[in-house]
Amino acid sequence: MSVGFNYNIDLPDSLDAILDQDFWITDNVFPAMLRSLTEPVKFAANTWIFVKKGICDAEISLISHHVIGPAFVPIRRSQFLRPAYISDDFEASVIVMSKRFEENLFLLIADTPLYQQMSRRVVVPLSEEVAAKVPEFLSDLMAILSDKGNPYGGQALIFTVGEFLFRYLYKCYEPLKEEPLTGQGRMTSQFLSLVQENYKKERFLDFYASKLDITPKHLSRTVKKQTGFTAVDWIERFVILEAKVLLKSTNLNIQQIADELNFPSQSFFGKYFKKYTGMSPKEFRNA
Repeated sequence: MSVGFNYNIDLPDSLDAILDQDFWITDNVFPAMLRSLTEPVKFAANTWIFVKKGICDAEISLISHHVIGPAFVPIRRSQFLRPAYISDDFEASVIVMSKRFEENLFLLIADTPLYQQMSRRVVVPLSEEVAAKVPEFLSDLMAILSDKGNPYGGQALIFTVGEFLFRYLYKCYEPLKEEPLTGQGRMTSQFLSLVQENYKKERFLDFYASKLDITPKHLSRTVKKQTGFTAVDWIERFVILEAKVLLKSTNLNIQQIADELNFPSQSFFGKYFKKYTGMSPKEFRNA
């Protein structure tokens, strides 16, 4: 089974055999695999990373995180990952879920406080108790995947993941209930979620300010205070990051990429890209 660290991890939505492709797991991710990534990785499927040991500094959707194992790092579909530093003793296990599997799991957890807590925190330290249960959890999943004769394998996978969440992993999120979330922090979080959903079509601040029912000036000032970047900076960073991924990981020509990102022309896209990277799209692709 090949390692799934590609620029675009994308599993089909509709499959006859859920066990063959809707769920992917590997228990052996080492430093060399991550160090080979020189450009951001975009995930087209929900991915859970269990860091067993070691240290990793990485940007997840442009926000820097310092990860110390053991830790749980859930990366949502459409988020970006760019490792910056990986310690020599780093080890991790990875689970990739298709959109279909994710939607079925969502039905189990959507109405619980745990879902909100998981949405708020990207990196969560694992207690000794929970970390000790991860190998058993992964072993159970692999056993289900190996049992090709079980017609209920898909259901078994979903409920095994759900059981691990509700029996063990929730304990790592319980302390988050006590963390205060200020009004400014909530606004910034909502803004970043909106940008991640809309940056391909909406690059003007007025759109996001209107969605949040505040003035563009207030939005930009608040986001700058919370993150160190203005609201416009964040929009531009997402656009450029997506452009880089498309240039490096797809066969789309530059005109098609300009269309994908809703630029009025290839020329306009080229000028926009060069303004923020110092290179033309063609130069970046060939670098």
